[in-house]
Amino acid sequence: MDKKQQYNESDNMENKKNEQLEDYRVDNHDSKLTTNQGVRVSSTVDSLKAGDRGPTLMEDFHFREKMTHFDHERIPERVVHARGFGAHGYFQVYESMSEWTKAKFLQDPAVKTPVFVRFSTVVGSRGSADTVRDVRGFATKFYTEDGNYDLVGNNMPVFFIQDAIKFPDVVHAIKPEPNNEIPQASAAHDTFWDFVVNNTETAHMIMWVLSDRGIPRSFRMMEGFGVHSFRFVNEQGKARFVKFHWKPLLGVHSLTWDEAQKLAGKDPDFHRRDLWDAINNGEHPEFEFGVQILEEEDEFKFDFDILDPTKIWPEELVPVKIIGKMTLNRNQDNFFAETEQVAFHTGHVVPGIDFSNDPLLQGRLFSYTDTQLLRLGGPNFHEIPINRPIAPIHNNQRDGFHRMTINRGNVSYTKNSLQGNMPEADKENGFVHYAEKVEGHKVRSRSESFNDHYSQATLFWNSMSDAEKQHIIKAFHFEVGSVKDKQIKERVVEMFNNVDGQLAKEIAKGIGVAPPSAAPSSTETKSTAASPALSQQNTVMGARTRKVAILAYDGFALDEVQQVQSALNAGGLHTDVISKNLGNITSADGQELEVNKNYATTSAIMYDAVYVAGGAQSISNLMKHKEAKDFINDAFAHAKTIGATNEGVDLLASTDMMNISLAGADTQNELHTDMGIVTIRKPKDFSAFSEAFINGIAQHRHWIRENQDGKMSG
Repeated sequence: MDKKQQYNESDNMENKKNEQLEDYRVDNHDSKLTTNQGVRVSSTVDSLKAGDRGPTLMEDFHFREKMTHFDHERIPERVVHARGFGAHGYFQVYESMSEWTKAKFLQDPAVKTPVFVRFSTVVGSRGSADTVRDVRGFATKFYTEDGNYDLVGNNMPVFFIQDAIKFPDVVHAIKPEPNNEIPQASAAHDTFWDFVVNNTETAHMIMWVLSDRGIPRSFRMMEGFGVHSFRFVNEQGKARFVKFHWKPLLGVHSLTWDEAQKLAGKDPDFHRRDLWDAINNGEHPEFEFGVQILEEEDEFKFDFDILDPTKIWPEELVPVKIIGKMTLNRNQDNFFAETEQVAFHTGHVVPGIDFSNDPLLQGRLFSYTDTQLLRLGGPNFHEIPINRPIAPIHNNQRDGFHRMTINRGNVSYTKNSLQGNMPEADKENGFVHYAEKVEGHKVRSRSESFNDHYSQATLFWNSMSDAEKQHIIKAFHFEVGSVKDKQIKERVVEMFNNVDGQLAKEIAKGIGVAPPSAAPSSTETKSTAASPALSQQNTVMGARTRKVAILAYDGFALDEVQQVQSALNAGGLHTDVISKNLGNITSADGQELEVNKNYATTSAIMYDAVYVAGGAQSISNLMKHKEAKDFINDAFAHAKTIGATNEGVDLLASTDMMNISLAGADTQNELHTDMGIVTIRKPKDFSAFSEAFINGIAQHRHWIRENQDGKMSG
């Protein structure tokens, strides 16, 4: 069978997993209620009793089955990454990677490899909010013809610790404190920062978590990283070190801290709702797959250890080669059956991908299977539909909790003659571990090359824009300012003085302790003083899929709304008309427009921009609405693009925005743009306004409106 027949080109590989899941899907439309044994049920609203006021009878098998299932519906949540959300899709490589790896799913651009991706927060419980400051998980299960490959990544390329034996410690420290189970989903407490100052290898990761990367705008707008150094191995057996990257085509963007906190109350499901809606709208999230490839002979040529999981390989030194694209095009059918029961494991690799000696990775190779044995009820979690490979399974494993396979025959061992020694090992195509030469004494120690804890933290700091640096400082003020023990606060200042002296002084200023006692030690990396790839200011900018709030009331100018709304929709943006009440509002010329949201059901924090349409009566009423002014003030404070036409400019001038210059905004037919504020009066048409407004939204934020104290500059 040739390759095209085997795959039936690109469609069958993608459809095979979907067809496999189809066997387990149930649609209850037009059906009769039954027990789990298939017995039809006459009633499920009253239990069986001895008389209508008598005791319930134990023989009511339907009641017992229904209640027993309910009592056991929950499985233990993940210790970390408990709150997650998943989606299906496919991956296609751009060109054959045969020079680098023999992994079959990285060879043929015509083949669509099905994937399931689970995004998650790390620290909080299943009931915590989406928008907390935290690392995000970005785990991808590839259902390849050679078996499942799991790329278990995060949205940050480094981690807190260098050795997996410390993983229970860092998790215990960052989780709610055991005496009072406070705080939930937050690192802003004593035990975590006590761990930080006593384990200074955390310095680089702390810089990432306290940066804007810790509060992403959406799952669709964050990078993914494999974190560890892995290996590619080709058909000739040649190995190279590799790091994995996911690059979102929408760019890498974040919330502000104030938005993140407010969203936790207004819409704790903000990120999962965003992903769900985007896929349902046909705006399928896309991520390009990139690899950094390093020849084995170059392993020691850098001033950092490439196996250290607290270090990046700066992209300016080891460029990212983009090799394919993943598209998420289908939402889950059932959250529990898919997202909650999916089991990832760094040890799930296929021929052509192998491990390195990264000590954090080595520990994860044990931890994941051990975790699933508890969560998913025994050794057969691979038989749960979402975990089943599309490759056939043949081995001598039998029995155990929740076994679903019905194995025929009486042979379950190797070697055997009763079954012709089947199933037999595949010496030609089977997985062969890379034959790395390993020698050394058995020791509990760490390589001296792992001892540099600060230089890449300094690299990260030096790579940030001024606005990003201010956000990091403010994050330190909240996180460390929440610590009660003054000695820990002082030690944080001394620790991060090794990263940057000015940073340490700014931290000290905000948390009420003395500035650092000594000049900072020199931590400038020998490799590069800054890495532009680390700043979100240098990411892809664009307006596509962004959400715009349109504020209007009775007497609004319908023509203005229609023209601007049409331009926004044509640019791939979404709009909601927002007013005091739900229902319809009436334009100045008597036509009605449906209101999508009212002040009670939405907020400026849920939108990327705000537009205020003209209409004298509408603006006169909006000026009386505190909520309308608050809407604009919030958008202004969060550095978002704000637009207004005709009388709508008057509403802007009545808000906190009066502190900025609106000079020229009263000029007829003259477009006025300043610091992300776009206005025009009495234009001949709205095309120039719409273009400028969309261009402003494409910039994501206008940080020029922030000064060093985080207040709006006037």
